[in-house]
Amino acid sequence: MTDVDVVIVGCGPVGALAANLVAAAGLTTLVIDREANPHPLPRAVHLDHEMMRLFQSVGLVDLIRPGMNETEGHLHIGADQGVIRYMGTAGRPKPFGWANDYFFFQPELEALLREGITRFTNAKLRTGVTLETLAQDADGVTLTLCSDAGTSQVRANHVIACDGARSVVRGLLDIALDDLDFEEPWLVVDAEVIGPVRFPDLWGTPGEIDLQRLSVMMCDPVRPATIVPGRGTMRRWEFMLLPGEEDAEMMRPDRVAALLAPYLEGVPHRIIRATTYRFHGLVAEQWQDGRVFLAGDAAHQTPPFFGQGMCHGMRDVANLAWKLAAVARGEAGEALLDSYQPERDPHVRAVISAAVEAGRYICELDPARARERDRAFRERAQGGATGTAADLIPAICTGIIAAGTPAAGERFIQPRLGEGGRLLDDSTGNGWRLVTRDDALLVDAKRAVAGTPVAVTIVDAHTIGDDGALLRWLDARGAAAVLVRPDFYVFGTGEPADLVSALTTALCLPQGMAA
Repeated sequence: MTDVDVVIVGCGPVGALAANLVAAAGLTTLVIDREANPHPLPRAVHLDHEMMRLFQSVGLVDLIRPGMNETEGHLHIGADQGVIRYMGTAGRPKPFGWANDYFFFQPELEALLREGITRFTNAKLRTGVTLETLAQDADGVTLTLCSDAGTSQVRANHVIACDGARSVVRGLLDIALDDLDFEEPWLVVDAEVIGPVRFPDLWGTPGEIDLQRLSVMMCDPVRPATIVPGRGTMRRWEFMLLPGEEDAEMMRPDRVAALLAPYLEGVPHRIIRATTYRFHGLVAEQWQDGRVFLAGDAAHQTPPFFGQGMCHGMRDVANLAWKLAAVARGEAGEALLDSYQPERDPHVRAVISAAVEAGRYICELDPARARERDRAFRERAQGGATGTAADLIPAICTGIIAAGTPAAGERFIQPRLGEGGRLLDDSTGNGWRLVTRDDALLVDAKRAVAGTPVAVTIVDAHTIGDDGALLRWLDARGAAAVLVRPDFYVFGTGEPADLVSALTTALCLPQGMAA
């Protein structure tokens, strides 16, 4: 017998989103955090369209959106102060319904996500609580908790560990980290700035860009640095520490002021914090131990060069939430949960590898090699944009997908509908969706989904009123229909009956229970 369906350890942004997702799916949820309040200083600052879509899915995006600064991508500047790489979104369409890049103030986001938990009678947040031990058996997990009120125990069907880079849960499970051989020391400075940031005279910048609305990476061998916009008047700088420089020395106010001077001289500003970090590339060797799952920084740590650290964690819990709900409702077998690491680990490693690769060329301190790097990048780009940060996110390549069908594992689009511009998910809901191209397929689709163990919403791309976006998506892949997962990834494309048959198999129900 268990007390709750899910215990979530850690209520930072990843844990708080996990609680909203799991509670919205109808599961009883206990979230614990050692701290009484959200961390008061900014740590993560960037998220993308996929996270906004997740906030949309739990009914919080209208609350969160006003605190977001929608920006226009990433610009990398070479040693000679000329552009070497532009990953921009200015003037580009928004196929997923939201902009690709948003910057925010983490304490505000955490507070709003925590506030979201209070909407649910089936979810409870306990703060000032630490995890002491956990023990698993065939029927659940027993957690021993400690607080000012004393020691208590709680039983859960499953546990999600969102307790950060120094994860207590990962330590209790004795799970090792795979070191991807990247560690560089950087000074991170957050400031409130009243007015535009100054930049040196840069050349080769695309005409449509606004430097104030971009993440700008100065790939200068004298000292690599990043300048990113924040929410409102907030700004962040990251400066690489050079060999021989000590953390305490570089955090001194006079050293910080000297580093900021080229950007802020004559601009009113206030330093919020200045601290040093080691940028790592690390991945847990094991993300699941029985009924316990690692997520977010507990499972992986990525260099911040594309702003995907927190996004990775939110993708983790979105992947887990619908699977846990399906198992709890008897719509899928427990083996469905074994797909978590096979889906997420390669996904994370691909993006961390891209970030590590970027980190290596950004952190180049040899002037000759920096000049060669700049030449090679310019030759490759030929003056144009080189994609966006969204392009770095690969398709899911294994797990709960109809492997081998066009677009399987990709993120599915979210067009706007009609004159009011309502987003697709708000019209169709967030669960399993079978999108068909015409009326002739609707009968087949309805017959196919009638016997599925999970609810599947049928969407007619021909009549939905999206200016043809769904039909163009299907045409580009030569597909009659597409089946979309609850986390907005494509299960597969093909004929409706074939897709539903593949889904029924993928749900891992014991034989005889799938009808």
